Amino acid sequence: MKFTHVSNLEKSVIWYSKLLNQPIDVSYVSPPVYNLEMNQNTGITLDAGPSGTTKEITPHPGPLFNFHTDDIHQAYEYIEKLKYEIVSEIIKFNDFAYFNISDPDGNVIMICNG
Repeated sequence: MKFTHVSNLEKSVIWYSKLLNQPIDVSYVSPPVYNLEMNQNTGITLDAGPSGTTKEITPHPGPLFNFHTDDIHQAYEYIEKLKYEIVSEIIKFNDFAYFNISDPDGNVIMICNG
């Protein structure tokens, strides 16, 4: 399980759910954590900390983790349509390509095809 620290749980659940094209009903969001459903063995838990507090987030300068895509250009277009912050354009190395985006707390997430 990958824990991602967030300052606003509901906002982050909506953001990540849209990113992963998952349906979301915010009535099921119950602080302090929310588990995103994943098709792999590793999941993502968004952690906003104890109730009644706002977690101070200091984003790491590099990607926290990555999401795989079969089509890097289609993924990039999807992110553009969501109007999410794109941190880097598509970068290609032989049979590997990636780009980075930023979540609402400034955490960098990599989208890659390899």
